[in-house]
Amino acid sequence: MRSFKDNQGRQWSVEINVTAIKRVRGLTGEDLMQVIEGTLIEKLIRDPVLLCDVVYAICKPEADARSVSDEEFGKAMAGDAIEAATTAVLEELVGFCPSPRDRANLGRVLQATRKVMDRARDLVEKKLDSGELDRLADRLLSGEATAGSSSISAPESSASTPAP
Repeated sequence: MRSFKDNQGRQWSVEINVTAIKRVRGLTGEDLMQVIEGTLIEKLIRDPVLLCDVVYAICKPEADARSVSDEEFGKAMAGDAIEAATTAVLEELVGFCPSPRDRANLGRVLQATRKVMDRARDLVEKKLDSGELDRLADRLLSGEATAGSSSISAPESSASTPAP
């Protein structure tokens, strides 16, 4: 079982089992077993709102016991809390997989996904730190044409264009 803290400082337990998977299916329509097919990890990482809905469904018995509504739960989910919840859910899903081979492969997929995301973040930071994006913005704002583009100016009026 994994856990994370929301932005209100509340500790939440994330435990993936058959009951939790059925509850997620019923409340969100999402099938956590898609993780084995390789479609779910990207979907959850790209959509933090969906991820928070899934996490709430997983944590619903705990939320009910604390009288925390879906909306209150969502208000406490942003930034680091979402990152921690993502990690908890994905690691629990790896542990839930019935097949040792699926667990091993899914663990490798999760590790590779994290590496790719870290490399992408590093690339963005490098471009920001180098000033490359500032120079591009300056060129575009000064009216310099970029490769493959013609001009930013408006087209000529039809009066100055010869008739066919």
